[in-house]
Amino acid sequence: MADRHLVDAHLLLVRGEEVLLSRRVDPDPRFDGRWHLPSGKLDAGESVLAAAAREAREEVGVVIELAALRHVHTLHATGFGVEPRLGLFFEVRRWGGEPVNREPAKCSELGWFRLDALPGDAIGYSVAGIEAYRAGTPFAVLGWDS
Repeated sequence: MADRHLVDAHLLLVRGEEVLLSRRVDPDPRFDGRWHLPSGKLDAGESVLAAAAREAREEVGVVIELAALRHVHTLHATGFGVEPRLGLFFEVRRWGGEPVNREPAKCSELGWFRLDALPGDAIGYSVAGIEAYRAGTPFAVLGWDS
């Protein structure tokens, strides 16, 4: 069992009734070619809000003001990588710039999907956060036995 938990910041860039997803390029076949939210791990000394804004800029090239980030869900998950994770999901409805794929070595394409019609090959961790967002559920666990 892993001896630590990672903290992830996930971005729900919402345009009307659609959310932006990216298709992963990953050496791990469990994740390669699958859709997920723009996201990333916190760096040392970084707030979760700063991490979310940084990931938006790095992954999809948009600028987000910290005040535009609205925390909508926290997910304590295991089974999605080597270590358990605490995922913090943020809705964003205002940003600067147009989303583009800024990390072609990690992402093959971007796509807008209806919140109620996500692709069948989306990663479960992202799907759980999006479904909780739609339901207004503030906290959940995923992959734990109890």
